[in-house]
Amino acid sequence: MPVSSMAPLIAFVFGIIAIPVVLSIARQLGLYAVVRERESQVFTLFGKVIGTLDEPGLRFPIAYFGPKALLVAFFGKRYLVNTALRQYYLRDLMVNSEEGTPMGVGIWYEMQVCDPVAYLFTNANPEGSLQANVASSTISTLSNLEMDKMLEDRHQLSRKVRATVSPLSEKWGYKLGSVYIRKVAFTDRQMVDNITEKVVKRLIQVTSAMKQDGENRVGLIKSETAFKVSQKMAEAAATRPRVVGEALNEIAREDPETLAAVMEVMETEQLIASGAEVDVLPRDAQVLVSVGAAGRGASASGAAASGLSLDPSVFS
Repeated sequence: MPVSSMAPLIAFVFGIIAIPVVLSIARQLGLYAVVRERESQVFTLFGKVIGTLDEPGLRFPIAYFGPKALLVAFFGKRYLVNTALRQYYLRDLMVNSEEGTPMGVGIWYEMQVCDPVAYLFTNANPEGSLQANVASSTISTLSNLEMDKMLEDRHQLSRKVRATVSPLSEKWGYKLGSVYIRKVAFTDRQMVDNITEKVVKRLIQVTSAMKQDGENRVGLIKSETAFKVSQKMAEAAATRPRVVGEALNEIAREDPETLAAVMEVMETEQLIASGAEVDVLPRDAQVLVSVGAAGRGASASGAAASGLSLDPSVFS
């Protein structure tokens, strides 16, 4: 195959190999820079900061910093700073409550670089300093607080910790995001068992009180119901005499003889229902009725109920 026919293939292969190499050399020389999302590039020359690139995309440092940008590759340095939001969680920070109870606190927080130059050169270990600052602020804020407030007011305490840390963190080139106290726990196992026992006893007490209250309410409802039922039964029982009395009054006005017969029948029924002994005598019999001393003050029906005695001398 003639060499002239292979020239395009050789040029293609050479271009594939040479272009990345040329681009890499150009990048090392500082002819261009690729800035990624959530990233900043800080350029220094002879130990001094000449500028920062923080807009994503293809950038040409010479257009921003002038010809001195070409000297960065030889006498300076380029720093890559991640400006994305980062999250951290600090576990088991030891604090003491006002009652002297040792507590373990877990705090979650966010941080983001806002000033890459200050982040790089103001503090040698900014992330470690931030953790130490958050931990010390948490301990100072939560120490010697009442246990109830420490367990219940975590939102307010979290805002207080953030307000304490934020001014110092901004001087170090980053800003503190959300701060939240996620966990407040007891570190003494015996204390945990004691609190658990107290909670169980309290639950039993509350349950018993609720049960007793329910029984009292049920008893009250039953008594009220029984009272209303007895009242209605009494009203119903009083209705019958009233109706009978009205009927008898009406009979007395229209037919007195019928009323007398009814009263006699009613008296006879009462006498029979009493179970008293009754002696029946002929109409023409002459008898002397003697009533005992116990029945002297009683009525005629009472005398009949207590018994009758005949004097034998009458028949002589």
